[in-house]
Amino acid sequence: MRLRTGQVLGAAAVLMLAACAHYRPVPLGVAAVPVAVPVTALDPHAIGVLAVSGNPELRALRVRAGVADAQLFAAQLLPDPTATAGFDTILSGPDTTTALASQLLIDIAALRTRHVVLAGARAAGRQVRLDLAWAEWQTAGAARLQAVRVEALQRAQTLNSASAVAANALLMSVERAAARGDIGAGEVETRRLAALDAGERERAGATALSAARFELVRLLGLPPGTPLTLVETPMAPPPPDATRLFALAQDRRFDLAALRAGYDVQEAAVHKAVLDQFPTLTLAVNGLRDTTGNRTIGPSVGFTLPLWNRGRGGIRIAEATRSALNAEYDARLSAARADIAAAVAGIAIHRAQAAALRAAQPEIDRIAAASTRAAARGDLAPATAATAQQAQRDKALALIDTEQQMAEAMVALELLTGTPREDWNR
Repeated sequence: MRLRTGQVLGAAAVLMLAACAHYRPVPLGVAAVPVAVPVTALDPHAIGVLAVSGNPELRALRVRAGVADAQLFAAQLLPDPTATAGFDTILSGPDTTTALASQLLIDIAALRTRHVVLAGARAAGRQVRLDLAWAEWQTAGAARLQAVRVEALQRAQTLNSASAVAANALLMSVERAAARGDIGAGEVETRRLAALDAGERERAGATALSAARFELVRLLGLPPGTPLTLVETPMAPPPPDATRLFALAQDRRFDLAALRAGYDVQEAAVHKAVLDQFPTLTLAVNGLRDTTGNRTIGPSVGFTLPLWNRGRGGIRIAEATRSALNAEYDARLSAARADIAAAVAGIAIHRAQAAALRAAQPEIDRIAAASTRAAARGDLAPATAATAQQAQRDKALALIDTEQQMAEAMVALELLTGTPREDWNR
């Protein structure tokens, strides 16, 4: 039994509709559940892992990376042919047959540039994944920097609190002495100002510590107020010379690799622009039945005449963009070289300063201890002993600040090289 033409067309239409995608609304979801925090103390490695796994901005970037995969999928698809059909009904004249016309058209130009478009889509996918890896590396480094600040501020706040307690105790002592007439008002005013200064430093330290803790928790993607226990990071050995570290950065930094992938994308764009200067070709197969009943079929070719435009504008834009990307890559390399050299020099300065402070610490500790014992025996005024003890705390605060700057510079140098410090000498 022969199928009618209408049945065949209807069946084909049903099959095509069945293969089409269907729209489904996707509502916005609730916030993701934060990752669980281990009970044990967190070292720098654990801080980095938590930041990469829990940071909400990184989760959003990972989802957006799927757009590049979808674009690569789209670039692999062949262009669909275009079909047209029409009819002409006779209004008057001797002929009685309705004229029919149909055409099946294929864009040959899209097939000609398909390999270039596909190469560009693959390079774009690599660029997106490398940009994501660089964002993860930067976020982990930012969390480690914040952990260094929190740990240093915690140690400093202990000393600030001790200074505030000692200053207030000494103020109360001199106020009682002034009430007895043993000392003058000038000494009382001096101690009052010292107590106010110590209290202000304690409050400022508490504010800075609270802000640093909240920022660290935010970077880790944890609820505000989540308690964290941090491991004190020991002082790292000095880094290699800047030349070696810059060579590591060129080889291992994800952002530089992403720029190279972006340059490959633009190379494909330039290649496509060059191919687009050639005539755009379309191939069609035409079918016709005229009003007299004659039936014809035959091919036709359409193309653009390259007389005035010839794609020169697109080529010029693509080449200029490629030159801009080349210059941007050189600028990024130059900035990396300068930043690495500055970081290495800064770390050397911090190490020398820390060594000097440590060398002076035993003598300051000895003087403070001797002053405390002398004041306890009554051989020395309590104010003099308190001054020696405050000098001891001030020196310890200076050492904490220097060690914090050095630790932050080491983390920054890891970020600049794109390499953990454990691998600098490998």
